[in-house]
Amino acid sequence: MTVIGGGLAGCEAAWQLARSGIGVDLHEMRPVRGTEAHQTDRLGELVCSNSFRNATLETAVGLLKEEMRRLGSLVMQVADATQVPAGACLAVDRVHFADGLTRAVEALPNVRLVRQEVTELPPSLTILATGPLTSPALSEALQTALGRTHLYFYDAIAPIVTGDSVDMEIAWKASRYGKGGEDYINCPLDREQYYRFVAAVGGAEKVATRDFERCIYFEGCMPIEEMARRGPDTLAFGPMRPVGLVNPRDGKRPYACVQLRQDDAEGRLFNLVGFQTKMTYPEQRRVFRMIPGLERAEFVRLGSLHRNTFIHSPSLLEPTLELRRRPSLFVAGQLIGVEGYVESAASGLLAGVNAARLCHRRAAVVPPATTAIGSLVAYVTDRLRRDFQPMNANYGLFPPTAGTLRGRDKKAELGRRACADLEGWIATEEVEPPLDRGGERRRALP
Repeated sequence: MTVIGGGLAGCEAAWQLARSGIGVDLHEMRPVRGTEAHQTDRLGELVCSNSFRNATLETAVGLLKEEMRRLGSLVMQVADATQVPAGACLAVDRVHFADGLTRAVEALPNVRLVRQEVTELPPSLTILATGPLTSPALSEALQTALGRTHLYFYDAIAPIVTGDSVDMEIAWKASRYGKGGEDYINCPLDREQYYRFVAAVGGAEKVATRDFERCIYFEGCMPIEEMARRGPDTLAFGPMRPVGLVNPRDGKRPYACVQLRQDDAEGRLFNLVGFQTKMTYPEQRRVFRMIPGLERAEFVRLGSLHRNTFIHSPSLLEPTLELRRRPSLFVAGQLIGVEGYVESAASGLLAGVNAARLCHRRAAVVPPATTAIGSLVAYVTDRLRRDFQPMNANYGLFPPTAGTLRGRDKKAELGRRACADLEGWIATEEVEPPLDRGGERRRALP
């Protein structure tokens, strides 16, 4: 069995196959061939944010994480073991996470890690999980197999600063509405500072887009300059919204606020939340140092922009994640049009489960549409969908409940229904996570 791609989806797929007794060749081209965004050869390197987003069942992505835990997800085991403070979110130390995932995969007796570039699609049973930075040669091979050109958009990376370079005489630590303790550093702006900053963002020099590239941004990774173009108040209602924050120095809510989230276990590094950008490096240093508290900020990573590739899954994929024109080929990860770390890993989990079932001469399965993973798969493989764009897990994808609940009550009911339906599906289809020696579902790292 071949898995191509050592990111979150590929590692999750390899783990699901290996624990089912299937031998796996896991291909990862780094470090033989690098990408525009990766910096190491570690499996599952997080190149954007270190956050797996909200961890509560009030959100679909929080529910998705719980579903993955119940399905024995390796990615969630490593994420839980390497988490750092992030309020109501699950964030990880990105170095410890990648190291932990790499060690776990390398320790699997049924997995052989192959460090080389794959340029052709193998004829045998394969899971393709190369992600948004698929190499040109393999992209061409995939395009030939699909019979159509790819869609693509750009993903922007937020900068990281050292915590000790933030002026804590201006900034302060807190979470919105006091939830989660002092997990974020908050840099306040008054009205004049905010509009001066917005003007600087709009006037800053940007990295040029090449003529042959078509620029489509996914809303969840929208560069701040693109948001600013929509109107001078857009940032104040987006990543710089001040709601739930009170400056302890004057007891007032600031006009706008920039939040910094811890990026490593030691609390030395912090990323600017929601500040993806395509400004040039010199302009980033100049403009971001206009933010109160960041006047002397030391940047250990600046923002950048890279191309993301995804296929038109509604016309190409079965809900089992098999290619309709070639059932021996599964596709998973961001390549299928799911957006986000958790969503990518979840699709790898399903592809791994189904590939293992085929190897054991069992029918592939599809999760209930009432679950987070099932609703996401239903969206990206809906044959009637024409205007297709990448999608995060969200409760808007779920079938409605029978009652008239609203707000948090409705989300709570959707979450309860999802967990019950997932457990029923696991039992009915015999989709069992690995067991420990006592016969209980394993939650810890192997």
